[in-house]
Amino acid sequence: MNVALEQVQVRLTDLRPTTDDITADVLAGLSRIPRRLPSKYFYDARGSALFEEITRQPEYYLTRVETRLLDARMQRIADAIGARAHVVEYGSGSGRKTERLLEGLDDPVAYTPIEISRATLLDTTARLARQFPRVEMLPVCADFTQPVDLPEPCRRPRTALVFFPGSTLGNFARGDAVALLAAMRQTMGAQGRALIGIDLDKDTATLEAAYNDAAGVTAAFTLNLLARLNREIGSDFDLDGFRHRAVYARERHRIETCLVSERAQVVHVAGRRFGFARGEQMLVEYSHKYTDPGFADLALAAGLRVSARWNDDDDRFGLRLLQAI
Repeated sequence: MNVALEQVQVRLTDLRPTTDDITADVLAGLSRIPRRLPSKYFYDARGSALFEEITRQPEYYLTRVETRLLDARMQRIADAIGARAHVVEYGSGSGRKTERLLEGLDDPVAYTPIEISRATLLDTTARLARQFPRVEMLPVCADFTQPVDLPEPCRRPRTALVFFPGSTLGNFARGDAVALLAAMRQTMGAQGRALIGIDLDKDTATLEAAYNDAAGVTAAFTLNLLARLNREIGSDFDLDGFRHRAVYARERHRIETCLVSERAQVVHVAGRRFGFARGEQMLVEYSHKYTDPGFADLALAAGLRVSARWNDDDDRFGLRLLQAI
């Protein structure tokens, strides 16, 4: 359907998860040991706003470093991609990095952000449409971890570029990450490329500080997941009964973020009871950190190879360009 926003026309494909989808995912996660909740439901309107606030916290280096890296390497990236690309972004968020990409590429044809938060998606797309009137805006409101049929641009592209910044790939366990990269390979085709942001392995103190900011914004972001579930599927999580905890598991190369039960309690979801012991942890997110050999091996498992690599000067964060083998 067509959605008019401030006189800007965007062609929206709306495939948002239904309440039944969310309920089924939550019940499946709570039935596992250890229990978990799907991190993809962090991003309602408030969750998206809180995440933007996280990116402005002094401890959270990832967004600042990646944005500077994009600015510094943009010409090389554009040369590697070529002209008239259809840019497909998974989990677009505010689109601040997308601005750099669309500005730097040679005559991009269309932009398809795939984002689960409808309000964020429409706001970002409308702003980018005003900035880039020659780029056709084809937003898709969907869970990008599921197969999505992409809309066809009016102007024929020469290539496809999948853009996946922010080290969001790190939120997936290895099997799921391989499956997602394989889906990207299918989306971009034999001649396309994928530009992936990856957070690099580093000292534990820096990593844990990034996910436990002193202002408590990340904790509020994590707990907002429970508020959303209470509102949308009628669960009764007590937000005062859980606390945020994020630690770096070095042997697994990942931050593990949990909600810890502060007391013995019972939570009800869709007529089912789930008892929590005091101190019991409920996993809500992984954030994997990569080495070059580890990431190359991950890409290879999905039928991709690293064709170019760029790091910031301190080797904190990297951009990797992938193509089909």
